[in-house]
Amino acid sequence: MRYKRFFVDIELDTGDIITAHCPNPGKMLGLLNAGTPALVTPLNDPKKKLPYRLEALSENGAWVGVNTQWPNRAIYEAIAAQRLPELTGYTALQPEKKYGHNSRIDIYASGHSFLPDAYIEVKNVHLSRRAGHAEFPDCVTERGAKHLYELITMVQTGYRAVVVFCVQRENCTTFDIARDCDPAFGRAYDAARSAGVEFIAVGFAFSEDGLRFEKALKVL
Repeated sequence: MRYKRFFVDIELDTGDIITAHCPNPGKMLGLLNAGTPALVTPLNDPKKKLPYRLEALSENGAWVGVNTQWPNRAIYEAIAAQRLPELTGYTALQPEKKYGHNSRIDIYASGHSFLPDAYIEVKNVHLSRRAGHAEFPDCVTERGAKHLYELITMVQTGYRAVVVFCVQRENCTTFDIARDCDPAFGRAYDAARSAGVEFIAVGFAFSEDGLRFEKALKVL
């Protein structure tokens, strides 16, 4: 059971009930049903208020990563390893670079031999309402729309701007915007796409060992 937005009660295999930190501010549609299998990490850190952190939930037999702290790291490593064709050739990556109106870009990529420096925004995706299809967002995200408009400005300034949707589930092959969940984000997405902002969706398989790069998804 989830409550106070970032708290979730989970029954362990031992039968004990623990309260874990839920590092996901979204609605997590379809994932919070009673009895859903969960993966948690014991933190073993006396400075933390809660002893466990929720990492993934099972939906239709597949693990779905819900920890929003993982995607930035996973995409950073994928770019550094030259695994994303659209972003190969960059020799320097800088996380959390300040830009725009009091914002930070997730990854700033530079050092390409012929392409402009790239502002790369990473979005966590876990929503799937039909088989094989991933969607974002699962609730209103004013911050997400703000980022898209700021990326438009970067394109107009001469930089590349790329949004990478990190899909933390291996059972999807296509991706699109969930316009019914946030019409304003849908409008910002359309404006950004028309302005030259690039959009990529990448699927990662989740297991008890963590995230594993899986495949690119078709962006509809």
